[in-house]
Amino acid sequence: MFKKYKTDIRKSQLKSQKNKKIILFSAITIGFLCPTNLISQQLINPNFNENINYSKKSFVTNAVEKTGSSVVTINTQKYVTKRKFSSGSQLFLDPYFERFFGLDLPKDSQPRIEQGQGSGFIFADGLVMTNAHVVDGSDKVIVGLTNGKKLNGKLIGKDFFTDIAVLKLEGKGPWPKAQFGDSSKIKVGDWAIAVGNPFGLENTVTLGIISNLNRNVTQLGIYDKKLELIQTDAAINPGNSGGPLLNSRGEVIGINTLIRSGPGAGLSFAIPINKARKIADELIKNGKVIHPMIGISLVDESKLETTNNQVRVSYVVQNSPAEKSGIIVNDVIIKVGDKDIDTASDVIREINNNGINEKINILLMRKNKVISLNVIPTDIRNLKIN
Repeated sequence: MFKKYKTDIRKSQLKSQKNKKIILFSAITIGFLCPTNLISQQLINPNFNENINYSKKSFVTNAVEKTGSSVVTINTQKYVTKRKFSSGSQLFLDPYFERFFGLDLPKDSQPRIEQGQGSGFIFADGLVMTNAHVVDGSDKVIVGLTNGKKLNGKLIGKDFFTDIAVLKLEGKGPWPKAQFGDSSKIKVGDWAIAVGNPFGLENTVTLGIISNLNRNVTQLGIYDKKLELIQTDAAINPGNSGGPLLNSRGEVIGINTLIRSGPGAGLSFAIPINKARKIADELIKNGKVIHPMIGISLVDESKLETTNNQVRVSYVVQNSPAEKSGIIVNDVIIKVGDKDIDTASDVIREINNNGINEKINILLMRKNKVISLNVIPTDIRNLKIN
């Protein structure tokens, strides 16, 4: 009896194991024939491929690819015999920039070839725009293209007062040309991309934003230039001078010109391209630029009782159109032509638009009396500043 019961148990276990094998085999077969949706979806469309696309280019890459080939390196040579001892300056500039703005350089009595380097960009067939201080006083200019070619550059003209120069490449094209933007349409906070060759490192790109607009160079302690600059935090270093400042679309909106070091370090400045284009066109056409002036220095002042500014005359050049017309120190300028005056830049702009040898009316306040005077601007080269 016991033996028969034991035999029945064994048969039952064998049958159970056989059924389990059949079920397991069936499950595996079904798994192969009918894979789950979860496994299928992971293999066909992984989540990380939906979120990351490594082939997409940034707007900086697109901008540089659009204009980068037009950016050139400018190497200059000048034969010098001696240099004077350097004086301190808050502006950290290219060596040629220091000489251009009248800053002394270290003493050295040994004659030698002084080399400098800057940047520029091709803007028309065989024509390069750069800073005047990059090529000022140079005996030889060599322009390096992004394809490795080096060509001699002939100076078409330079303008001391706006720091713009135009070079002609001695070679045959075709030439990669930069596309111009409109500097009048840029806003504070817009992207700014600086391209150039700082410290001889070619095709260097830095990114920042437009920090401010219409910065007068007098705010930087430069009084012998006629510039209103774009301020940016995109890094501009020695060798960047003359290179383009681009917007997010790769269009040139400015020409990199200087930086400020020491207190307030990290401030970079560029010449608005609309101004630079106008100067370049005059240099190509006439070899020089006419700058209408009346011979005064101006100071922007804030009125304590109002939020308005006033523009006061701080200096009058002897024998200038301003002195001859009767303008004196401490006069407050109210109106120039038909334009109400809020800033010194307004005065400069209206006189510049008027041109030389054409009479313009200036309305001013002197000791609570309103005075109207007619002035005839002259070219700045005719002014003898003591």
